[in-house]
Amino acid sequence: MLPTAFGLLFLSAVVVGPQLLPVLHANSFDYPTANLSVHWTNSQSLPHNVSFPNGSTVRPLLLRGSFGPSFAFGFFCSSPCDDFLLAIYILLTNSASLITGLVFAPPQVVWTANRDHPVHENATLSFSPNGDLVLRDADGTFVWSTNSSSHAVASVTILDSGNLVLLDSKNNSLWASFDHPTDSLLLGQTLREGQRLTANTSASNATRGQLYLSVLADGLNAFVDSRPPQLYFAYSYLRLESDGHLRLYAWINGWQFLKDVLDVYPDECAYPTTCGQYGICSNGQCSCPQGNNSDSNYFKPVDPRQINFGCDLVTPLSCESMENHSLLALDEVSYFNYVDPSSSAMNGIDAETCKHACLSNCSCKAALFQYSGNTSHGTCYLPSQIFSLMNNRPEISHYNSSAFLKVQAPLASPGTNKDAKVSSGASPRRKKLVIGFLSGGFIFISLLVAFFVIICIRRRRVDQLEEEDEFDDIPGMPSRFSFDELKAATGNFEEKLGQGGFGTVFRGTLNGIDIAVKRLNAVGQGKKEFLVEVQTIGAIHHVNLVRLIGFCAEKAQRLLVFEYLPNGSLEKWIFRKAEDCALDWQTKRKIIIQIAKGLAYLHEECRQRIAHLDIKPQNILLDQDFNVKVADFGLAKLIDRDESQIVTRMRGTPGYLAPEWLTSIITEKVDVYSFGVVVLEIIFGRKNLDLSLPEEESCLVAVIQQKLIDNRLLDLLDECSYDVLSHREEAIEVMRIAIWCLQSETSRRPSMSMVVKALEGSSDMDFNLGYDLLGSNNLFM
Repeated sequence: MLPTAFGLLFLSAVVVGPQLLPVLHANSFDYPTANLSVHWTNSQSLPHNVSFPNGSTVRPLLLRGSFGPSFAFGFFCSSPCDDFLLAIYILLTNSASLITGLVFAPPQVVWTANRDHPVHENATLSFSPNGDLVLRDADGTFVWSTNSSSHAVASVTILDSGNLVLLDSKNNSLWASFDHPTDSLLLGQTLREGQRLTANTSASNATRGQLYLSVLADGLNAFVDSRPPQLYFAYSYLRLESDGHLRLYAWINGWQFLKDVLDVYPDECAYPTTCGQYGICSNGQCSCPQGNNSDSNYFKPVDPRQINFGCDLVTPLSCESMENHSLLALDEVSYFNYVDPSSSAMNGIDAETCKHACLSNCSCKAALFQYSGNTSHGTCYLPSQIFSLMNNRPEISHYNSSAFLKVQAPLASPGTNKDAKVSSGASPRRKKLVIGFLSGGFIFISLLVAFFVIICIRRRRVDQLEEEDEFDDIPGMPSRFSFDELKAATGNFEEKLGQGGFGTVFRGTLNGIDIAVKRLNAVGQGKKEFLVEVQTIGAIHHVNLVRLIGFCAEKAQRLLVFEYLPNGSLEKWIFRKAEDCALDWQTKRKIIIQIAKGLAYLHEECRQRIAHLDIKPQNILLDQDFNVKVADFGLAKLIDRDESQIVTRMRGTPGYLAPEWLTSIITEKVDVYSFGVVVLEIIFGRKNLDLSLPEEESCLVAVIQQKLIDNRLLDLLDECSYDVLSHREEAIEVMRIAIWCLQSETSRRPSMSMVVKALEGSSDMDFNLGYDLLGSNNLFM
């Protein structure tokens, strides 16, 4: 198993009474944070010095946690303790914040600062006034540093997650151990592309070994570090299956199952749904619970032909008749939830108390009693829902277990009331006539209404069939899916990726492939756009256009199935200020070029020219390598080759609309204008329309137009990121190409193929640019 491959650290704790394993050494300590100008010396004189039976010693400097497994940061050594590591490790603490040196709970090292350069007694760690953590050996030799002196560091702390962080005065993280993984991955920690987990050389040698794990574009890969590296394990994705197994898959001439991550379980019986609710699993075989008296059948199979579907109570439990509740005793039957001691209701009680607690609580469905030989002292579980049970084998599990399932005694059927009065049939003749007349009229009206309802339903069905036939008549259509298929693929449309004007996009999985499903809000609004999108994308194929896998047109449902792009839309990468979402200049330039290539294909290489009409960052998707996929063709318009322009209603998004939209006479050059806006947004990292800014700065294109007039265009670059400034000449060239695309006169804008050539440096651009980017008549010399 490779637990680090899954971004998970599985921590297991064994609950053993203190009378069996006493605390061998304890020291009080609970101090997670240190401020500047602190100096520690690695020696036995440190206030917290704990030794363990396996020969290891910890000297924690910071510790977070008050009970159970807790993270600490400090010095660590393994037997014979000649060399020390500055490390983060997991210790066991008790309710009094005492570090306990138990036989079964030695420290677990999860991060090291100096694995290749251990230090010795009297080594020092300094948290300098300028915010740098510096480790030096006893002779003063420099060993390691956080290199954080250029930041406004105020404190260092160990978080609940095990992440060691340097914080500023506002508690913003400036440096984190999570960004520098060694050989372990903790919960909440991300292994990013380009980072590695590198194994130790051996169990007793913490130096960097030959085995490493790395995230690449095609999945998670494990290598032996040689020249070149040799791959020994790879997987593309993992899936939690409906049977509770967590399985790894890889593409090996087709999707192949590799491994079950949860195969630590001894057999199938340890999974919650193996035998369904109330089913008892034994060696992979399922059965329904049965007491010592086989004549008393309280349970029946949900499906006698599929016993693994579980069991039902013959008489359902009723809280209104709790006096008829009893418990069906099952010896040596255990439950999967025993792995979570915190879920127990009571500890240190006897079996009878456990049973009474369940009978007193209507929501309790069973009393599950785990003990070791003596039923007078054990752990009681009172679940409100029962899944699969399993036969217990004490010689393997090292405990005993009894299950007491709550059942309902059947109630006696109520007798008929023989004294009930029967109404007389005698009534006057006139009353009979009135009742007959009214009944006949009511029946006639009901039949008439039913007739019209049937006619309307049939007409609607005919209309729907004719409407759906429209899709079947379109040549070259992609795969068609049923609504139920896509509902299952998306988990009932659970994970929303985004929302647009005509629909919402959900994530799903279809035949092992990740997909994005766009569901239109309403056919009345979006049917036309849906037809356009299916026809448009289904007929085009380009590396920089999103791939349409299929669609659904079923009654009122309209859905499109696309390839899933893991990096989402361009919007989140250029408008957010977080460093983890920042793009370097080369990636930005690649994105700009690929958007241009996608639009050039639409405008010039298709049988009919295709105007996208809604180019904006939200409709530019990025794959795992930040390659562009232009998406959302719901507003697209086809333009015949013999048409120079078309008339259409205004469509698109404010901030990206070309001036000619005011006339409703447009060409594909409206996309060129929108492209120019997007390029400026990429360069400057802000939206074209940002109403949170002062009015004179709220429109980026207007700001640039004014800078052009004032001949101070290059001043704007000072507002860009450092990475853009370090490529100043290229950024200026791309900015001029964007302005070329923003010319208010369509005839002065370039075609997208000309833009591609200019961006790639194979063609010169027109430097006779105008000031007019918003519809005025000034010219730029």
